Amino acid sequence: MKLLGIGSRIDHEEYGKGVVTNVTSKHYWVTFIDNGLETLELDAEFEVIEAAEDDVDTVSFYEVEKSLRDILKKWSDVSEVVTIGDKWKGGKLIMQPGDENLKASELPIDKFFHKITMVRDRLRVMEQKINSSNLEEQEKIDLQQYITRIYGSLTSFNVLFKLKSQQFVGQRSK
Repeated sequence: MKLLGIGSRIDHEEYGKGVVTNVTSKHYWVTFIDNGLETLELDAEFEVIEAAEDDVDTVSFYEVEKSLRDILKKWSDVSEVVTIGDKWKGGKLIMQPGDENLKASELPIDKFFHKITMVRDRLRVMEQKINSSNLEEQEKIDLQQYITRIYGSLTSFNVLFKLKSQQFVGQRSK
């Protein structure tokens, strides 16, 4: 039996998808996307998605962490923590109709911001699904350009984001 190395990706029937983060003489330590850290016997039943060399001494903790982050991004729709700008916390969005006889509608801005970030996260998942699909290359490019234009349409909401790195980015002009 060949040992899996740190960074190997597996799919376990009970725990789901995970990455090997340590190997001992008797166990694999595996961090699963949905179930956290579990130890498995070396001869346990699971599907190997991608095997890494068993040269465990050459893999740094940073590399394991990076592998786990990459797997989480690839195999789930778990999203990063996105915070609203400090000046908007506790605020409200007021939608005032043009007709003065109609009542305005208010919404906590945090709730609105959460909806905006959900749209962004779902667009990212869609991008991943497009990239891993069996579509023709030109079809993938066309759909990616369409998604980029959608991001561009959402840049008006960038004022709400605390971190610039988490804002929407559309097509850059040349």
